[in-house]
Amino acid sequence: MIGGYMGKILEVDLSTGRISENELPAEETLRKYLGCFGLGLHWLYDRCPPGTSAHDPENPLIFLTGPLTASDAPGATNLTLVTKNPDTEFTAGRSHTHGFFGPNLKFAGYDGLIVTGKSERPVFLWINDGKTEIREAEKIWGRDTHETEDLVKKELGEPKASVAAIGPAGENLCAGALIENDYNHSMAHGGLGVVMGSKKLKAIAVYGSKEVPVADKDLARDIAKQWRKSLDYGPDSPWSRLGRGGVPKGDYKGIKSIYGLCVRNMQTTVLDGYGDRWSKQKITPKPCYRCPTACSYDLEILEGPRKGYVASLCGGGENVEGASSILGISDLGDVFYLTDLFDRLGIEASTAGCTLAMAFEAYQKGLITKEDTDGLELRWGDAEVVEKMVRKYVARDGFGDILARGPKAAAEIIGGEAPDFAVHIKGSGMNLHDWRRGWGVLLGQVVGYGSGWPAPGADLTRPDPDSGYPERTPGLEPRSKPLEVRKTGITKFANDSTGVCWFSTWGNPQGLEFATTMISAVTGWDFSREELLEFGERMLNLERAFAIRHGLTPEDDYNVSKRLIEGQKDGPFAGRPFAPYLKGMVNEYYRLMGWDEKTGKPWRNTLKRVGLEEIIKDMWG
Repeated sequence: MIGGYMGKILEVDLSTGRISENELPAEETLRKYLGCFGLGLHWLYDRCPPGTSAHDPENPLIFLTGPLTASDAPGATNLTLVTKNPDTEFTAGRSHTHGFFGPNLKFAGYDGLIVTGKSERPVFLWINDGKTEIREAEKIWGRDTHETEDLVKKELGEPKASVAAIGPAGENLCAGALIENDYNHSMAHGGLGVVMGSKKLKAIAVYGSKEVPVADKDLARDIAKQWRKSLDYGPDSPWSRLGRGGVPKGDYKGIKSIYGLCVRNMQTTVLDGYGDRWSKQKITPKPCYRCPTACSYDLEILEGPRKGYVASLCGGGENVEGASSILGISDLGDVFYLTDLFDRLGIEASTAGCTLAMAFEAYQKGLITKEDTDGLELRWGDAEVVEKMVRKYVARDGFGDILARGPKAAAEIIGGEAPDFAVHIKGSGMNLHDWRRGWGVLLGQVVGYGSGWPAPGADLTRPDPDSGYPERTPGLEPRSKPLEVRKTGITKFANDSTGVCWFSTWGNPQGLEFATTMISAVTGWDFSREELLEFGERMLNLERAFAIRHGLTPEDDYNVSKRLIEGQKDGPFAGRPFAPYLKGMVNEYYRLMGWDEKTGKPWRNTLKRVGLEEIIKDMWG
């Protein structure tokens, strides 16, 4: 057995109730695809042929760890869910999660879980040290994600189990439905909770006590120790947040100063009072398995009408902006209550927040009235109305049934100019900050697939020395951005499949070095930095090939939400639209990637160079 892997994949067919264990593929395949998104995308490409809908029983839910998941590496938590994206129906959905779900799956004896089929009634899975059961979930169907986790643990009698669950949004197949796990974490991009809901799979509980094999334990411990030391390299690093939780530290000043806020559907970047006194609340860090960062946190509100409420949130501010500022909400109690509510209902804040914000702007401009919105006045900053509308969204009740189709589809139903100000990526949610000041990040989103972070660019909040950018780059330089997106995309995709959290490598000048030497120590391979980067480029091309095979065309990269490319209306870079450069930047990115401008397909020689000869026929006949 190769170190770093448990050697088994668990497969569950919910249509037949069949549970089976299969061996991992040969070492050659593992080195080629590693794990997490890499191996998951490889299997999805083979198992999800053109014509398969995300809602079909045949569409697989593929949960995969990497060789470093549950190792001694800092942040060794990564698990990736790969399936067809229900929000677009022509891209691969991918979403990473952390906490303890991935490590527990390995400790239970498995590198991954593949779920196919569809149950006739609600069920949940219980995976415990190599034993798997399909259990009834009728009593917890309709419960929110936190209630579901509590009830499942109580039924199982195992408080240390990790539980991944959908809420009402996933049950009702709402665009942007997420899967919550371990209270503070989620698989939140691409609406993948819809696929769980379509299979009538309410939750997955997992716990284990097995040991993950390691080829050279002493070397792995030494590398992990040095890796942790390397993470202390500046007051602005994510690791300076340790002990304070991710978002509240600094009262959100960093994002506001670099990009501005997503406010009132990106009509402005300024919202008075937003971030005030966040750090003065009671913040309890919730670190993941072997996590030196503790960006996830519980926050107890200590003042105002919502005093005493405790929100359990993940790190990062994208969910916070999507549940509050984009709707004009700044009161700290409302901000954290609503962000927590979105998580509990099982709805991703970008997709749902952008959809609601589009509707609020449509109401503001007279495209819809109270008669359309079930009597609700859609007033910016009204937290009570936002709560009522998001509950209608997840219940598909009245006007909520229109919104539950996502920002693009809902805007097309509303009509008029609504499609021009609907914020989305190919109909799905995006990583939600206002990237109109950071064209590298924005271009990475544009050529991405509505599944969270694709290529981040080098104008994100931190430099990316492993991609060749030791300093952050200026945000509005169109000529340099296509190359930035190519380089940072390769690095990001490489790091996303090792099994460690991005915070252990992002901005770390030694990130790739530590990742590759750790993979070598754990697996016993002689794994190099060059091999990992070759893998990253292979994944960018395989993801593209999957999308092309399922119907993506270059027009899908050019037809970007007008609000995203019109430029900010205020702030230091007001009046600098992305629109005039869009097509040229996309085409230059294609050229640098080795893709055909007319079709968007990777060229034959590109596929050969990255080791994907077997799919040339699928692309070119």
